[in-house]
Amino acid sequence: MTAPHLTARNLCQSYHLGHTSLDILRGIDLEVASGEKLFLRGASGAGKSTLLYMLAGLERPLSGEVLFEGHALFSMKSAPLALLRNKRMGFVFQSYFLLPELTALENVLLPAMLAGHEREKKAQELLSRVGLSSRKHHLPSELSGGEQQRVAIARALINDPGILFADEPTGNLDASTGATIIDLLLDLTKQDQRTLIAVTHDPVLAARGDRELVIANGLLI
Repeated sequence: MTAPHLTARNLCQSYHLGHTSLDILRGIDLEVASGEKLFLRGASGAGKSTLLYMLAGLERPLSGEVLFEGHALFSMKSAPLALLRNKRMGFVFQSYFLLPELTALENVLLPAMLAGHEREKKAQELLSRVGLSSRKHHLPSELSGGEQQRVAIARALINDPGILFADEPTGNLDASTGATIIDLLLDLTKQDQRTLIAVTHDPVLAARGDRELVIANGLLI
């Protein structure tokens, strides 16, 4: 059998509010196959984003470990972990996080530049794939919300990641635009045989993946 692309073992997380401890994750175990399209769903505050950030090595758990492509993420030092994320992971967030002073093309190029690569041709190809080749020289303020999210998706793919993490990628969009963005994420990751792990509160969108998991009371059901 092929080894899982990503494995989570006994992930736990708690937050302290004054003298009160709030358990967010209470022992999450998860295996994600290479090329799988997995959606995480749950109520607000259930821990969906917390789990996603742990799976991506962005947030350290109280206990537990994440294995990604043979790497134990929380046993790695900060610099190698950051390099691994830059090269092998792509990220799409609810709020786009585009730099306002950079054009769409420059925003897409940014992760490649941080990795020391010149990939303008690839960036232009990605903008074409997300339907924005005619908008590449526009600033984020000149783009609609859906267009900004398309730029963010192209940026997430510039370094050819093996896995794409998406945290409520439709959260700031209307229903029609949001559905189009999910179409795009599913199509692009399927074409390139990438793994997708996405967080959403929308059961209709979540049902479109290969697998849907619901977080409730700190556990996956």
